[in-house]
Amino acid sequence: MPSESVTEAEVVGTGGRGGPGASAEEDVLVAVRGGTLRGRRAAGLTVLRGVRYATAERFGTPQPEQPWPGIRDAREHGDVSPQPPTRSVAAAGWSEVGVQSEDCLNLTIVTPAADRARRPVVVWLHGGSYRSGAGSWDRYRTDRLAREGNVVVVSVTYRLGALGYLRAPGISPGNLGLLDQIEALRWVRENAADLGGDPENVTVVGQSSGAHSVTCLLGVEQARPLFRRVVLQSPPLGLGLGSEVAAARVAQRFLARLGGDPLRASLAEVVEAQQLAARDVAGRGFGFAPAYGPVPGVHPLPDVPGWRAAWRSGAQDLEVVLGTTHREIAYFLADGPISRRVPLVGRAVENGVIDMATRTVFSRPTLRFGRQLARAGARVFAYRIDGPTSTSPYRACHCSDLPLLFGDEADWAQAPMLHGQTWAEVAERGAAVRSAWLSFATNGAQALTAQGWAPYDGRGGQIRHFG
Repeated sequence: MPSESVTEAEVVGTGGRGGPGASAEEDVLVAVRGGTLRGRRAAGLTVLRGVRYATAERFGTPQPEQPWPGIRDAREHGDVSPQPPTRSVAAAGWSEVGVQSEDCLNLTIVTPAADRARRPVVVWLHGGSYRSGAGSWDRYRTDRLAREGNVVVVSVTYRLGALGYLRAPGISPGNLGLLDQIEALRWVRENAADLGGDPENVTVVGQSSGAHSVTCLLGVEQARPLFRRVVLQSPPLGLGLGSEVAAARVAQRFLARLGGDPLRASLAEVVEAQQLAARDVAGRGFGFAPAYGPVPGVHPLPDVPGWRAAWRSGAQDLEVVLGTTHREIAYFLADGPISRRVPLVGRAVENGVIDMATRTVFSRPTLRFGRQLARAGARVFAYRIDGPTSTSPYRACHCSDLPLLFGDEADWAQAPMLHGQTWAEVAERGAAVRSAWLSFATNGAQALTAQGWAPYDGRGGQIRHFG
């Protein structure tokens, strides 16, 4: 990321602020702890892209970004973690990927103004089965959240797949993606005030593997002081936290498929070996479980008993919203070969499998975790996305919550899971979800109680349903 020279007068004169007389779109300078960033201001928001929070050598731990001279350009998206082509599962439509490189530890920041106003801060951790995605994707654009809630939103891009989660002693320690996330949260805490946010009021929101990551971080001692609240959207908790045995099997297949020095292999070779190894182990009962992901007992994640003890000990100071969609597994199975060949009987069988797998992988373990958190002293609220009547066989599937929160019509126009709905209908349904999440990020449990939410301790009537 190149730097330019800058004088003190330039920084003070621009200040990262926009007023009534500001042009439709203009460059702004924002001073943070490490130096000065050049971003863009438009429609009442300041946006910084590709903000590096750390650097890392291949299979190395992230090192905090060092101060820089001059001005760094933060007007273009940063690189994304190397990843395979978009999966054939297309319920959510196809996403852009972006430029891929190992220099991918960067943030996308949207703020009403970098004016030290101490607004709530929301940190977004994307999903993608620990192998795809980026915080910079357009479909995760957070303008609506920042504007409607007067909050600072920070989206994190971190290492994925083998580069982020290979556990091969002597080559890669494992859990590097988790360490990236912690480093990002540390950067946010140190710089939130300069971005117009409150470092003492940080809410971490994750979806799918991003929610799984947040669940892991609840039991990581060094992470817990970095946030106050969490929102867990569709965490696949029925898959557990992973294991050393499974990670060792994946590593053995990865190294065999790579057939060379993993430190010198090209990115294309690494991603290809990653994919082949995932296919090798898929036949051994991994099912929906990602081949690469956090491993308990490997720094910074304690072993499972230690993780449980850690989140229980910190539950008294924690506020949590958690939930799932009604038909999570429809994202993977709906409109499959059986239902297409035998429409009536096949669709009934398919729906039965979807309901059973959704309960097993998502809804039951998520609610169980909510009960456990509540019993340990956390203030917990539960929800479910039921979705509208739709011509889509996916309906309220995995990821159907995302367009309620992020992006705009153009970003989601080709998503089959939204067929039969107008964008106006999607936006209207999303208004209630966004209001809840933003109120929670601003004022926590008391805000949801004021909206009529009942704290969750295990009774079904306490689950908030979104149509």
